[in-house]
Amino acid sequence: MEVENAEKVNLEQKKKHKGKHDKPKPWDEDPNIDRWKIEKFDPSWNPDGLLEVSSFSTIFPRYREKYLQEAWPKVKSALKEYGIAAELNLVEGSMTVSTTRKTRDPYVIIKARDLIKLLSRSVPAPQAIKILDDEMQCDIIKIGNLVRNKERSVKRRQRLVGPNSSTLKWMQALEILTSCYILVQGNTVAAMGSFKGLKQVRRIVEDCVENKMHPVYHIKILMMKKELEKDPALKNENWDRFLPTFKKKNVQTKKVKSKEKKPYTPFPPPQQPSKIDQELESGEYFLSEKKKLAKKWEEKQEKQAQKTAENKRKREAAFVPPKEPVKQDSNKSENKEEDVAALAKSSKQKAKEFGKQKSLQNINAEEYISAPAAEQPSKRKRKSKHT
Repeated sequence: MEVENAEKVNLEQKKKHKGKHDKPKPWDEDPNIDRWKIEKFDPSWNPDGLLEVSSFSTIFPRYREKYLQEAWPKVKSALKEYGIAAELNLVEGSMTVSTTRKTRDPYVIIKARDLIKLLSRSVPAPQAIKILDDEMQCDIIKIGNLVRNKERSVKRRQRLVGPNSSTLKWMQALEILTSCYILVQGNTVAAMGSFKGLKQVRRIVEDCVENKMHPVYHIKILMMKKELEKDPALKNENWDRFLPTFKKKNVQTKKVKSKEKKPYTPFPPPQQPSKIDQELESGEYFLSEKKKLAKKWEEKQEKQAQKTAENKRKREAAFVPPKEPVKQDSNKSENKEEDVAALAKSSKQKAKEFGKQKSLQNINAEEYISAPAAEQPSKRKRKSKHT
């Protein structure tokens, strides 16, 4: 009980407000009120108009001059409904919007500023006029300065445009998923839509140009999110476990070979000999024109003869048969000295065996048997005699 009472006291302390008028209102917890809804402006809220004149101007490229000249009456009539004056200056190449005494909505001048920005970035006039609605917002993303290397920035911009400049396929998918109008023009990307959609578009564009993630993977993630939104059970849950994770593959780039710096010398390099100096050294300078031409002709003939000889040698090389590989005996030893020594040794042994056989053949068998044992010379005596 004591614990429950302590919790109630803590809750009451938390609910206390510091300000005198900072008290809970009956509409704070009303579920029927949409706090994100932008109410349409009523002129009765500001019957007296604006005290000061506000104006914005922007320049446009020369190729847009003809189109703006044709579409300007439509733009002017659309802005006139909101009490905004518009001026097109073809001499300076600029568009200007400013408030008048009939202007009641103070924020409409900001909308008019966005309108002329979109027109200068090649957005068609009927599409750009939609920015005057309260629910429509715009964002112009600069992609030119995100990458320093010009070649890389062009390649990464090409990813946004799509393969073979088929912008329709890529942009249609992104426009459907983000509910935004997207236009890639020059070094900028113009987008129109809700705040949520513009945030997604900016993230996709920046990730593409900075080489963080390809737009295709973003399209896959957005498609999965669209499907998950339909399920009311997953409304208050984390969707990270359902979304795919794409790992970046590091592609090996070519290493730039650094040039070796030569040692610094304050003296300039020696002057190269001119053509006249070379002719003076060889003696051609003093030759007549006929001799010079004859010498050039001889040199040309020599070069031609060398070339013909080389071509002939190449042609004949095709008819020369290749050398057949010689099979080496595995029994033959590699070292010739060892073979000679082994041969000499074997010849000595054969000579000894032959001598023994000859001595045995000369002995008479009858005399050898009849002779007494004393007369037979012992092996020891023979050995002693030899010694």
